[in-house]
Amino acid sequence: MMTGRERCSLIISRKEADRCGFWLGNPHPDTLPIYHRYFGTTTLEELHRKLGSDLRWLSPQMMEGTYRHPRGEGLFDVRKYKKSLAEPGPLAACESVRDLDAYEWPDIEYLDFTESLTALRQAGPYYIASGFWMPWFHDTSDLFGMEVFLTRMITHPELVESALARVCTFYYEANERFYGAAEDLIDGFFFGNDFGTQRGLLISPGRFDEFFLPWIRAFAEQAHRHGLQVLMHSCGSVAEIIDRLIGAGIECLHPLQSLAHGMSAEALAGRWKGKIAFLGGIDTQELLVKGTPQEVRAEVRRVRELLGPSLIISPSHEALLPNVSPQNLAAMAEEACVS
Repeated sequence: MMTGRERCSLIISRKEADRCGFWLGNPHPDTLPIYHRYFGTTTLEELHRKLGSDLRWLSPQMMEGTYRHPRGEGLFDVRKYKKSLAEPGPLAACESVRDLDAYEWPDIEYLDFTESLTALRQAGPYYIASGFWMPWFHDTSDLFGMEVFLTRMITHPELVESALARVCTFYYEANERFYGAAEDLIDGFFFGNDFGTQRGLLISPGRFDEFFLPWIRAFAEQAHRHGLQVLMHSCGSVAEIIDRLIGAGIECLHPLQSLAHGMSAEALAGRWKGKIAFLGGIDTQELLVKGTPQEVRAEVRRVRELLGPSLIISPSHEALLPNVSPQNLAAMAEEACVS
C-alpha cells in the first residue's frame, strides 16, 4: 500500500496511484471537541490518523513562533486598526507610492523557523503541504479596506501595484528562506487567496491578469525551482480563471466550492479533467450539513467517478464548522479511502 506522501505526489502529478487521496481538512477550533468526543481522539493529528488522511497542512505562517516581532506585532495584522473588512485600513489615506513608506512593513529578519521545522520532522509518511499561506490579496485589501482597495485599482493602479509588491516581496523572501531551511521535508507549496464569490469573481479577469496573476506565476516558479508541487486555494467561483492558473503553473486546485457557479464536479471534469489535479469537492454548504451518511457516501462515489483519478477527496471548505456532524465526516472518510 502506498503512503500518503506517495499517493498524493502521484495524484498531483496526474499519474496513476492506488486510489484517490483523502484529506479531512482543518476543522475549526470550535468543531474539534465535538469530533474528539465522537472519535475518541485528543489531538488533530490523532484525528487525521483515525480517518485516514493522506495530507498534512503545516504552514509556518500558522505557527505563533514563526514571526518574532520585538513588540509582538503579527504579519500584516490590521486588527488594531479596525474590526471589519469594510472599514478603512492604515493605507486608506495613501495617494502616492511615497505615502506607503509611513507604514511599518514586516521585517524578514524577525522570522524563526524552529517550531515549523520541528513539526515537519515529526510529521510522518504523509504528503506535506507547506510554505507561507500568504493571503496577499486579503492582506493588501485589509490594509486599504476592501472598498478602498477595489477602487484604488482603477483610480491609483500604481499605488496598488506598489503595495502588492511590498506584501508579496516579503512572502517571496520568506518562502525562499523557509524552503532553504526545510529542504526535503515538504512536498508541495500550498497557498490561498479567495478570488471568488458564490456567483463569480470578486474582480474582473482583466484586473486579475493585471494585478495578481504575475505574482501567482512568480510564486509557482519559485516553488518549482525548489522541487515542490504547487497547490492553490481559492473559495468561490473561479471557473473564469482556471485556465490562467494552469498556465501560471498551478498543479492542484482547492477547495472546489461545489455549489458555486461553474464549480460543480461535472463542470470541472468537462473542461479541466486531466489538465489539473483537484483537492476538495464534497459540499459543506448543504450536503455535509444536512445530508445523511448514505447521501454523503453516494456523493463521494459520484465526485470520484467524475474527477478521479487526479483527485484528493476533501470538504469543499477545509475549516469544518460544528454543523458538520462527525457521522457525515466519518462517512466521507470511509468512502474516500476505498480502493
